[in-house]
Amino acid sequence: MSALLLILLVATVNAGTLLEKDSLGREARRPSCVRCCRPSEQPVSVTSSRYARMSQDPAYSVPKVQPTIDITILKGEKGDMGKEGVAGLTGKNGERGIRGYSGQKGQKGHAGPPGNSCKLHYAAFSMGRRKPLHSSDYFQHVTFDTEFVNLYQHFNMFTGKFFCYVPGVYFFNLNVHTWNFKETYLHLMKNDKEVAILYAQPSERSIMQSQSLMLELQEGDEVWVRMFKRERENGIYSEESDIYITFNGHLIKPAIE
Repeated sequence: MSALLLILLVATVNAGTLLEKDSLGREARRPSCVRCCRPSEQPVSVTSSRYARMSQDPAYSVPKVQPTIDITILKGEKGDMGKEGVAGLTGKNGERGIRGYSGQKGQKGHAGPPGNSCKLHYAAFSMGRRKPLHSSDYFQHVTFDTEFVNLYQHFNMFTGKFFCYVPGVYFFNLNVHTWNFKETYLHLMKNDKEVAILYAQPSERSIMQSQSLMLELQEGDEVWVRMFKRERENGIYSEESDIYITFNGHLIKPAIE
């Protein structure tokens, strides 16, 4: 046992001696610190030099990243409208749909403005004369002094003429009372042309005489009555209390309905 302890003690001492000699040898071999750069320069750190060596080595080089932009998601400004294209072919007519529900009744509208009375499709007049008339000229205009009907004032009381405002077919009627022993001779006139004659020969007895006809008139035509004097005395009879002379007319059918 003592021998074993002695051997361990010797080995320990030898090991410590070797360690001390090794440390002294290292200290002898360590070089002294000498400044090798100018005062303005700073020594490069170990980390920086290592990074420089690694960056030069292709194995440690950092890959370059090039981002890719999807241009489809970029919205530009609105362009100008293009030209209208050629119209396509007409499609087939679709089937008729089901009839919809009836809507509610609307409110009553306002009354429209009155129309032009001269253009209405109505025309009628009836005139009378209370005074007798003797023909003093070769042609003498017959006027009237009593108005029974004068619709829209188409008959002029001062001139004794009916003025046509509504073109169409008209009916006219002339009634007179003859004078004893005097000739009765009148023309029913359309503008400046006679279209019918009312005639009665002189007689001891006075009678009622009548003439009727239909005329197709245009707008602006005039219808009136005149007396025609020949060798004999011409006259028509009437009284203030009674009317023996009448002139009537009315529209039967307008030209445009």
